[in-house]
Amino acid sequence: MSRREAARWTAADVADQAGRTAVITGANSGIGFEAARVLAARGATVVLACRDPEQADRAAARIAELTAGPGGGTRGDQVQTVRLDLASLASVREAAEELGSRFPRLDLLINNAGVMTPPYGRTEDGFELQFGTNHLGHFALTGLVLDRLLKRDGSRVVTVSSNGHKVGRINFADLQSERGYRKMRAYAQSKLSNLMFTYELQRRLAAAGAPTIALAAHPGTSRTRLLRHWRGPSRAVANARLGAATSWYMQDAEMGALPMLRAATDPAAQGGQYYGPDRAFEFTGYPVLVQPTGRARDEGVQNRLWVESERLTGVRFPV
Repeated sequence: MSRREAARWTAADVADQAGRTAVITGANSGIGFEAARVLAARGATVVLACRDPEQADRAAARIAELTAGPGGGTRGDQVQTVRLDLASLASVREAAEELGSRFPRLDLLINNAGVMTPPYGRTEDGFELQFGTNHLGHFALTGLVLDRLLKRDGSRVVTVSSNGHKVGRINFADLQSERGYRKMRAYAQSKLSNLMFTYELQRRLAAAGAPTIALAAHPGTSRTRLLRHWRGPSRAVANARLGAATSWYMQDAEMGALPMLRAATDPAAQGGQYYGPDRAFEFTGYPVLVQPTGRARDEGVQNRLWVESERLTGVRFPV
């Protein structure tokens, strides 16, 4: 066995999670579902926060089925659901209130749900769909449930970014793409925002001496429903059978979930770290620490984005 093979971090490295409560957005499919499945199998109470309650219920039932074992598998109340539409601040507030009433203390929030390169659209509150869903919705949710996380030692906020952040720019003059919409540019801005949010949140948590840390992860190029808006040659690649011809570029959701799982559970992980796949261009592979583009580290832009996000969402953080 090579040194690289010996160092591979897999789902088997997720320690016992009994007694911990994890909320995962968009966990009815894809990498969110896979992360929820692993955490439930390790004993965590997992809350699937999803836009479609019926899909969430089906996913919860499937996770319970997959994690059942000789010892009885998951408890009847171990996989639960909450309705959350990140494209509606009213829904975000309702979900946060429900989480607060049902789960006074949270150990883990994984901001996973998102949309990628759809036709131009707006959220219920008038934000460009990708920026509003991927960044502002998660920003608001985190701020509204953070007080529950601050009650738990070792709690974490993990936000899922993307390789796409590397070509992103925060266009404060046109955050909502009102002067012109280019779907990949808007997606990259939202994913860069996810990273900048993580770094600013971690800095604030550390300054407050909080027991909570903030980390980020990205799944590489994983075959999930997120790719449904791809067109042309990219769509052909996304739909190609996973095998030798695509293994360098595309991986399944089970592998794509590993970076967020490592950020969420690795005892050695530290606030402000960013995990992604280890192979060429971070497209596929096992989770390791990766480096963001230099723009993501700009503290001035991080703070400006935070202030603007507070203004747009009306959410203030307790740190």
